Parts: sequence; C-alpha cells; structure tokens
Amino acid sequence: MGKQYRHGNMNASPWYMSGQFKRVGLIRIDIKMEGGSGDDQDASDPQRKKKRYHRHTAHQIQELEAMFKENPHPDEKQRLQLSRDLSLEPRQIKFWFQNRRTQMKAQHERADNCALRAENDKIRCENIAIREALKNVICPSCGGPPVGDDYFDEQKLRLENARLKEELDRISSITAKYMGRPIPQLPPVQPVTMSALDLTVGNFGGQGIGPSLDLDLLPGSSSLAGLPLSSGGGVAELEKSIMVDLATNAMDEFLRLVQAEERLWMKTSPEAGEVLNLDNYERVFARPSQGKNPDLRTEASRDSGLVIMNGVALIDMLVDPNKWMEMFPTIISRARIIEVLSPGLPGNRSGSLQLMHAELQVLSPLVSTREFYFLRYCQHHGPGSWAVVDVSVDSARETQFNSLLQCRKFPSGCLIQDMPNGYSKVTWVEHVEIEDKNPTHRIYRQLIHSGMAFGAHRWLASLQRMCERVASLMVTSISARDLGVIPSPDGRRSMMKLAQRMINNFCSSISASSSHRWTALSGLNDDGVRVTTHKSTDPGQPNGVVLSAATSLWLPVSPQNIFNFFRDERTRPQWDVLSSGNAVQEVAHIANGSHPGNCISLLRAFNSSQNNMLILQESCTDSSGSLVVYAPIDVTAANIAMSGEDPSYIALLPSGFTILPDGRPPDHNLIGGPSTSSSSSSGSSGSLITVAFQILVSSLPSAKLNLESVTTVNNLISTTVQQIKAALNCSGA
Repeated sequence: MGKQYRHGNMNASPWYMSGQFKRVGLIRIDIKMEGGSGDDQDASDPQRKKKRYHRHTAHQIQELEAMFKENPHPDEKQRLQLSRDLSLEPRQIKFWFQNRRTQMKAQHERADNCALRAENDKIRCENIAIREALKNVICPSCGGPPVGDDYFDEQKLRLENARLKEELDRISSITAKYMGRPIPQLPPVQPVTMSALDLTVGNFGGQGIGPSLDLDLLPGSSSLAGLPLSSGGGVAELEKSIMVDLATNAMDEFLRLVQAEERLWMKTSPEAGEVLNLDNYERVFARPSQGKNPDLRTEASRDSGLVIMNGVALIDMLVDPNKWMEMFPTIISRARIIEVLSPGLPGNRSGSLQLMHAELQVLSPLVSTREFYFLRYCQHHGPGSWAVVDVSVDSARETQFNSLLQCRKFPSGCLIQDMPNGYSKVTWVEHVEIEDKNPTHRIYRQLIHSGMAFGAHRWLASLQRMCERVASLMVTSISARDLGVIPSPDGRRSMMKLAQRMINNFCSSISASSSHRWTALSGLNDDGVRVTTHKSTDPGQPNGVVLSAATSLWLPVSPQNIFNFFRDERTRPQWDVLSSGNAVQEVAHIANGSHPGNCISLLRAFNSSQNNMLILQESCTDSSGSLVVYAPIDVTAANIAMSGEDPSYIALLPSGFTILPDGRPPDHNLIGGPSTSSSSSSGSSGSLITVAFQILVSSLPSAKLNLESVTTVNNLISTTVQQIKAALNCSGA
C-alpha cells in the first residue's frame, strides 16, 4: 500500500484519513496515545498506577465453590475461617461471594427470560391458531357463518376482570380484619378464579349459594370464599395458611371444652354424658354478632370412657377414612379425604391436617343424613396423649344441589390418653349446628332433637363396642365362650371378617344417603314400606339387580327386650316368615364382646327343605342401640370360611333389624318393664325398629324391576311386622 501511496495522487488523503476509515484510525491513535501517555503519567502520579489483579488458584476456587453450594451467604465467622484456610484476605472472600451471587442471579434471570420468551411464543402461536380457526367456524345447524359470540367480546372481558378484582380486594380486606394480619395480594398476571370449594366458615339460613361471609365460627377465623385454587386443582397456598389458622384455633377451643368443668357442661344422666351450657359457652367464646336464625338447632355433648385399644392405633384409625368407616359402620355412611394438607410426623401423626368429607347416618330411610366438609387436625400432647379435632368448612359445589340439611361442625373431636394394659381413656365432644329444611319424621323427632342420635355418647359407645370386637379378632386361641364346629383360630377370624362385611353391607343398604333413592310404595302412609334398587357387581354380593326394602316403626317395648327377642334362636320362628315356623339350632357361636349379646352365630333350621343352607347371624348392642343382622349362606361357603380361607368372595345378601331408643323419658309401664341392662339407654320410653330385607330380583344387571318383586317384598315386611307385634303383645301400637 505504501507503493500505491507513493505513485498515486499526491493530493489524495492517506487511507487512514479517508471518510470511511477516519473513525477507526482516530480510535487506534487514541488508544496508542493513551497507552503511551499513560505510562508517563503512571510514572509521575502514584494515584494512577496500573491496577493489579489477583487470580485465585484452582484449589481456592474449588473450596470457594464448595462453600457457595453449601451456604451462598456465609457470615463473618465463616469468611474469616475461609480466609485463614485459603490464605486470602477477608475482603477478597466477601467480594468473591458477592460476585458469585450476582453471577448466579444473572444466570437464573437469563434462564427465566428464555423460558418466558418460549412460553410467550407458544401462546402467541396458539392465539393465532385459535383466531384462524374462528374464522372458519360454521353453524352446525345451517352450515352458514356463526352469529357473533359475546363471550369473546373484549370489553365484556375487561369489565368482568375489573369486577373480580374488586371482589378479591373486598374479601381480602375482610379476611385480614378477622385474621389480624394483612393478606398478600396475588400477582396481577394471575387470573382470579373462584375456588371449587367455597371454604367459608358457615353458610346457613338459605341466603343463597354464592360466597358466604359467615365468620363467627371461631375467634380469629375467616372466610375462604373466592380464593383461588392452585394450578393443579388443589388448595392454594393462601387457602392453606387460612386453614392452618382455622385448625389451630379449633384445637385451642376444643382443648378448653374437653378440660372444662361444670361451668360449661351439665350432667343429663349417668349413662348419657353431658350437654353444653350454651349461655355460658357464648360468654366464654365470644364471636362477632350476626343475629340469630330461629330455624337453627345446636347439639353439643361430651362423654368419656375407657376403650380397649392403645392411642397409636386409635390415631391411625381416625386419620384413615376407610378404617374410620370400618370402625363406625352404624354412624358413617360415606367418608373420604379431599386433600392432605399436612401428613404429620411419622409414627404419632402429630401435625396431620386433612380436608375431608363425611356423611353421617341413623339407620333408617326416614332420617336424612348429615353431610360435613371439615378439617381434621391431629396433635400429640406429650407422652401417651393425643387430640383430634374436626371443624367445618363448606363446599359451594355441593350446597348448590339444595341439600335438605345444612350442617356445620364446631370444634369437635376426641382427647386420647394411654392407660395401662393397652387401654385408652377417650373424651369425646360433639358440637354441631343444624338447620332442618324439612321437618324430622315424627317418630324420630325426639331422638334427633335430644341430640342422642349423633351425640358424643353414641360415638363413644360404638367405639367401645368395636374396640372389643377388634380385640376379640386378635385372639390367637379359641375362647371358652366359643361353641360349635369352628376348628381353629384362623377359622374364627375368617368368620368374624365375613360377619363384619355382612354388617357393613346391611348398614349401607338402609341408609338415607344421597346415593340412595328411596320410594314409598303407593297407597301407604309415610310410615309404610320404602324400596330402592341397585345393580350389584361387588364380588361379596350376588351379581344382578338387588331390591332393598325397609320400614320403621315405634313399639312400646324397651330396646333391650326387643334385642333379646330378635337374637334368641328359640323365639326366631315367631317372627321369621321364611323359616315357616321351623325351629333353628345354633351350630357355632363366637363371642366378640363383653356383653353376651355381642356374638356371631351360625344357625341351622330343623325340618327344612333346604338342608344345604345355613344362616349367618351377628347381633351387637351398646347403650346407643342394637343390631341383629343375618344372611343365608350355603354349607360349602360356610366350610370355606370356617377352614380359615379368605372369605372375601363369599356372596352375602343380608337382612335384619335396627333397634334404637326413642329418646323419651323412661316409662315404667312399658311392655315387659323398663330394661335394667347396663347396655341399654336410660332415656327410653320405647323403641324405634327398622325392618329391612334385600332380595335378588334378577341375576342380569340389565333386568328391570317388576311389580311381582315389589309385591313380594312388601308382603314379606308387612307379615314380619305383624308377627313381631303379635309376639310382643303390642298389636295396637
């Protein structure tokens, strides 16, 4: 290029002064000048000496990185220790960690930006695809272009979004007021959706189905209506924090109730426990006043006693809905866990918090079930002591179906204390508020309104009886109280499991659960026979269409006398229409409780045309009520069970009786006199009997119910009821 310059146009500017390269040339000259002049200045000015950089060794970097992974924010003591170990200044250690954190933050931001950019691109493509698809939509009826859809009107969407934001702000302010702390606002980009669960603390009085603000359940409790679910469909974090507060407050109130003395509780009878003094309760547990609904009833009771089961086993039963239903088949119709909010500690389950649904029953189609959506919270209180508390939340999804009963559970549950020899002392509290949209049937009104039907005494009595049954199931030898042909402990356990399945099936068959549709037979009054059908595919039942029929009646006879009448094989021909008056013999007997009436029997009919058929029967009683349930079983199936084999596939179709006290004061003019048995309720003037039968209409699941089957079961129940009244000398009842 120098040659070209010498022989070229002498007036032309050199290449580095041309317009195209002028800027580059100046920069190069500036850099050169800075380098040249800087050396001179550094030599004369010590403040502008060239900065020295220290490069860490590979070992130092490795140790620093290891420490950063363990703790990105070391304290001063840790930094001093690192400086000594790595021969670095503490300031060097401090600056290295600052730079490393900045670098890590930048990397995360870059990764987040990339992910958001990809998500944005994906959404943009989906939006474009949807817009294109909408252009090609045709009317399915006429094939023409569709009429404009207001749903996609942008202005309406903006108005709806603004309304939802106002609703969220309003509910958040109310929630913060009652919780005593501010509620964090949701990010503005997050859509505000209504929770599938309207987790309000109460929604009564028929004030509509929308979000409720009934905040008077507990001091400091709050409404959860309108809060968003998490993206996975579960409970959002904000809801969880409110639920934890609700459960904690409920536990505090429950412990105060369970340990309170006479000021809050009044003794009703030695056997039936205590009832809550509502006036004193309202003074102790003050709540925001929201007026009184005259249609609401409060039922609150407490009872305590010993059960033959240790605390760990009881807790394991209470936190498992299947075991809970198995332990209380006469009370619980359905139960399930909606979400486990906290599993609790292994072993003692302390801190366990579950959102649950349960449907509670009285064994009669005349009594509506009670549905609850509630939190169940378990807490370990020192060695051998646990508390389990339930408190209601309401579900808007279910209440929109206009349930006949509105039920709310105030802090209720049980305190469990381990005692010697495998026993536990259990103190049970039940506290609920009920609104009956339909009046209770007249023969059950006294039992229901007295609080006995769903009270603490019934829960505890059932628990004591079932714990005795479980203890009997665990026995490894044949008891002296067991009689008959059962050859081994394995056969005994197999027969007990088969009988328990029979009881469970019977209880579910006569419940007024929402899963059953009972129909009163035409031409009869409201006390008449009610029928329902279901298709059975369970291996433990005959396959096909099963017809269930039941009727309930009141008799002026004590519950214990009626129970003895039904369970005694010697009086069976007086009421068993199918035995045709033939006597029966007990060929096997298994005792499964301290009361002689709690037993399993295998019966054989004399002079019967079906010599290959037996009757499996279980009778059980406690102070809250009694059951006598039976089912035909062929000899082959009975031998399978008695040999100790798995009885799960033995088909049973049980029938039987439920016997409940009527809840009236004792009457010494009862037929047979008032019962003095310790297992009978002291508050009874008569008995409420439910007679129930199940028959297999057809072995074809697609078969239809015919009039002949309905007539047959109606005649069967009517004849049985007439024979029972005649045998007990109360035909005019």
